Amino acid sequence: MPDFSKLHDAILNGDEKLALQLTNEALKEAVDPAELITQGMIPAMDEVGRLFEAQEFFIPEMLMAGRAMKVALEPIRPLLASGGAQPTGRIVLGTVKGDLHDIGKNLVGSMLEGAGFEVFDIGIDVSPEKFVDAVREKKPHILALSALLTVTMPEMNKVIEALDQAGIRGQVKVIVGGAPLTKSYADAIGADGYGENAGAAVSLARALMMQP
Repeated sequence: MPDFSKLHDAILNGDEKLALQLTNEALKEAVDPAELITQGMIPAMDEVGRLFEAQEFFIPEMLMAGRAMKVALEPIRPLLASGGAQPTGRIVLGTVKGDLHDIGKNLVGSMLEGAGFEVFDIGIDVSPEKFVDAVREKKPHILALSALLTVTMPEMNKVIEALDQAGIRGQVKVIVGGAPLTKSYADAIGADGYGENAGAAVSLARALMMQP
């Protein structure tokens, strides 16, 4: 069985160049691309999440690991697509209207990709209408909303209401996150879940994918 420990460590250490080099070398040796993800990348990003929750990693380390993982994924993506491999699930991700913060969103997106999800990041300052359009177009399993300002939190409720009005609320699970949010707020607006940090968002997304 191939040794995935070096790739695991390269991602954990945020070494983009080494992570890409090891991935390319493994692919040249005909290592299964899906195994590179499930045996090397996902365990590395799971460890990143564990270290963050243990306060041994902080946002800079998480961002570096996420970037290393994304770089290593680039040569794998077309091989997975041509081989018909299915991602863990499909997620549309964005920061709500009026909010220009993207660090938290980017971090969650990287962690979700590292967990095997196909992530469509539609950016910052996203209107409810654009979220609705993205759900219609991408047909995600999960819609992830981010807000970093107290004044933009109500936009999350507007997105959920827009999904209702468009008749597609039942087609997608909605999860929310961001510094000012709480689980009680998520429950109050009718979200399907709340992730207090990037690691929790991954666990939540996995749990929701197990639901019918």
